[in-house]
Amino acid sequence: MPREISLVELDSLIGKELGVSDWIRVDQNTIDMFADATHDHQFIHVDPEKAKAETPFGGTIAHGFLSLSLLSAMNYDCMPDVREKRMGINYGFNKIRFLTPVKSGSHVRGRFVLKERRYRGADMVMLTHGVTVEIKEEQKPAITAEWLTIIRFDPEDHPEKQRASAE
Repeated sequence: MPREISLVELDSLIGKELGVSDWIRVDQNTIDMFADATHDHQFIHVDPEKAKAETPFGGTIAHGFLSLSLLSAMNYDCMPDVREKRMGINYGFNKIRFLTPVKSGSHVRGRFVLKERRYRGADMVMLTHGVTVEIKEEQKPAITAEWLTIIRFDPEDHPEKQRASAE
């Protein structure tokens, strides 16, 4: 996939994988910092000895929201930029499923498929991506989700306007 695409290319990319990120290590320090930032210090995340003794995970696991938040870094790592973009906005998620815990010390990566493109007015397009957060050496992913983003662009760059001016 090229590092940059245009608005007019989006339709031809629906249903296609747009990127797979590099692996990101999720270590105990990262989990502890996330726990501090979110005030979520449940022992399954921050107490390796107790988590090893009292959970089926064999040690601590990352917060589901930590794994989810890594999507931004994964996105920047591998997704092509839209040439006409003036600004990108995280619009939210249609569906998120936390399928497999991410154990401390694991590596995760994101896989992104463009599912839908919908123009909203003269200067915005909403993209729906199917995203999967994979865990290295695990069969099942950590997360599957539908992620919605909005790209704002100059109205002069709208594909309909471009087609009309070409005719």
